[in-house]
Amino acid sequence: MTPPTPAPDPTDLPDAELLKLDHQVCFSLQAASRAFGGIYREALRDLGLTYPQYLAMMVLWEQGPLPVKTIGERLHLDSGTLSPLLKRLEAAGLVRRERSTQDERSVLVHLTEAGAGLRERALPVPRAVLGATGLSVQEVLALQETLGRLTASLGRTG
Repeated sequence: MTPPTPAPDPTDLPDAELLKLDHQVCFSLQAASRAFGGIYREALRDLGLTYPQYLAMMVLWEQGPLPVKTIGERLHLDSGTLSPLLKRLEAAGLVRRERSTQDERSVLVHLTEAGAGLRERALPVPRAVLGATGLSVQEVLALQETLGRLTASLGRTG
């Protein structure tokens, strides 16, 4: 059996070849993101959460009450995206928002009893998603590390 042919080094490809869709890492990331969206939609259906809401809940489950600004920084979301998301979580009775007594400009987000209780029901989600990837834990960790470096690099150049 012959070993697989290695992928070409992009620096060796002509510009016209680099313009092909199959050579766009951003397209591969977008396609993977859409696929993850479908997996999470199914995994989160019984929890009544969207994927962005799930991420916000995870931050609160990990760290407790936080300012809206801190949640936005942690999730890489601007206030125009985060505020409506938190409003929907509040309307669902999972969080409550209140002005900080130390700084009137800051709004703190707290889990309600229902929001804290939802954590137990969410425990199977990461394992279900990991199983759907078809990757080993080591492969997922390596991918996360690579994507973290990519995000940091793009953040510096953007």
